[in-house]
Amino acid sequence: LLFFAYVEGYKGFQLGFSPRVVSRAWVVSEESSEAPFWHKILAPAFCIGYFHGTQKRVITSWAVTTVIFAVVIGVKQLDNPYRAIIDAGVIVGLMWGILSIIVLYLLSLQNAKPPDFDPALPEEIGRA
Repeated sequence: LLFFAYVEGYKGFQLGFSPRVVSRAWVVSEESSEAPFWHKILAPAFCIGYFHGTQKRVITSWAVTTVIFAVVIGVKQLDNPYRAIIDAGVIVGLMWGILSIIVLYLLSLQNAKPPDFDPALPEEIGRA
């Protein structure tokens, strides 16, 4: 479980995914004539980076989702106790991720600015 907490929770969520999601949430929440309204409608997908990001960000977001989907299918084939161990580790990692998003969001509200993290937007808009 410590492995999942470190790799998935700390390295994956706290240092990468969570600050990017909060940073992109700030971008999509801003009033701007440059940003289309559909970015707000599809805000969860925007924040994850499925669209309107650098080419690397969009490809990475879709690739990670595809790999996670494939891993879920593979893990479903495992027998217990291996499946239960992996499931418990994933729960630890996801809880760490949820908490890191909440903490980063609350800190950004307190500071009245997004986290100092690249939202990986295309060149034409950049960071607001």
